[in-house]
Amino acid sequence: MSPHALPIPDLPTGLYIGGQWRDAADGDRVEVFDPATDAVLTSVASGGPADGRLAVDAAADAQEPWAATAPRQRAEILRRSYELLVANRNELAALIALEGGKSRRDAEGEVAYAAEFYRWFAEEAVRATGTVQTAPNGDKRILTVLQPVGVSVLITPWNFPAAMATRKIGPALAAGCTVVLKPATETPLTALAVAQLMEEAGTPPGVVNVVTARRPGPTVEAMLDHPATRKLSFTGSTQVGQLLLRQAADRVLNCSMELGGNAPFIVFADADLDAAIEGAMVAKMRNAGESCIAANRFLVEAAVAEEFAVRLAARMSALTVGPGSDPDNDVGPMINARARDDIAAMVDRSVRAGANLRSGGVVEDGPGCFYPPTVLDDVAADDPILANEIFGPVAPVVPFTSEQQAVGIANRTPYGLAAYVYSKDLARAMRVAERVDAGMVGINRGFISDPAAPFGGVKQSGLGREGGHEGLLEFLEAKYIAVDWGV
Repeated sequence: MSPHALPIPDLPTGLYIGGQWRDAADGDRVEVFDPATDAVLTSVASGGPADGRLAVDAAADAQEPWAATAPRQRAEILRRSYELLVANRNELAALIALEGGKSRRDAEGEVAYAAEFYRWFAEEAVRATGTVQTAPNGDKRILTVLQPVGVSVLITPWNFPAAMATRKIGPALAAGCTVVLKPATETPLTALAVAQLMEEAGTPPGVVNVVTARRPGPTVEAMLDHPATRKLSFTGSTQVGQLLLRQAADRVLNCSMELGGNAPFIVFADADLDAAIEGAMVAKMRNAGESCIAANRFLVEAAVAEEFAVRLAARMSALTVGPGSDPDNDVGPMINARARDDIAAMVDRSVRAGANLRSGGVVEDGPGCFYPPTVLDDVAADDPILANEIFGPVAPVVPFTSEQQAVGIANRTPYGLAAYVYSKDLARAMRVAERVDAGMVGINRGFISDPAAPFGGVKQSGLGREGGHEGLLEFLEAKYIAVDWGV
């Protein structure tokens, strides 16, 4: 399949460094696949360490003038970027569905979500406020100013190729930082399209750079070792995050980490089951479960556990599975065959351990990396499937008999990104929300993401927050100035 079959026919496929589209230094390229058909879509330049260093050089050259650019001017560039993403939403959604396998509905939702980060941080760009106060002993004024961290390396995953890029680029640029974005090899085309639109919006050369890489380890290491790099922002697995933190420690880089999750979805017997099922479908099946905040463990009070499982299985079984490029399909393929096979192995082990397969669980023959929406119930509280981030359309249902037990199971994980609680008793729901180890909790709702809210987790789910005013602060550092201006 030629590049002209892409939804954006003139989409560049090179590295974007210093405002120029260019080949990798060694000429290497990496193929991009359609996970629904296994067909090659095109290839993109694959940067190595030399390209990574060159991109940081470009960002470093642009850093001082960009930091000196008026906040309102930075805001206007982000606002124009927002408008261009919205204007090109159909093409971007089609591209996301094609290279990432996402259903067209989910892809359209991602573009809208991604664009909102630029609108939000366009507004936040003028709000990097400091403070002034008189020292307690009265001998001076204490001034605190917020300044941009500096050149920032941004590493994004494949599951939200537009939104994860804009959620990092938006606050970085608003704060006055220049960036090098390293998108996932599986879904680089969306990141290149975003960079192309930002160039059209008037982003100066070197402020945003994009380096794709077949072997990301050496390329990222070269960028982190560069003396101009001051910040690392990473979204991905906890295991890779731990490795990057060790590398960043050598230069004591400012780090933001949005890592793995294992979200509990807790349903009490007094919950509105209709609402709980609707919320479960959103929390589980957004992007076919390939989301770090996807409901991963369904903890349901024993009195309603079987009814919940039956109703959820019925809803899951009714979903249509097929290529995301077809707008009639609800669930696209997994990102690759390895991901599909890992999910299948987890489900098979759980069934052998005694879990009841309510729906799905059988991989059909044919092209593509599809896995059917699956519901398991009677899952034991110590089943290994509950300890792993499934990252797919599988819902294991675990019964519980008390609030204490539910919270105990929910917290029985090293992760703490998101959680969901359903109960008509708001006092209990709030009590549980406070006791659950999670950076974000949805009460009686299955969708919690919002550009205006701080996104992030606790324990091994990460460091720092993205979105909200807190997201801007991740790219700013406080400087204290002692001033005696006379009294």
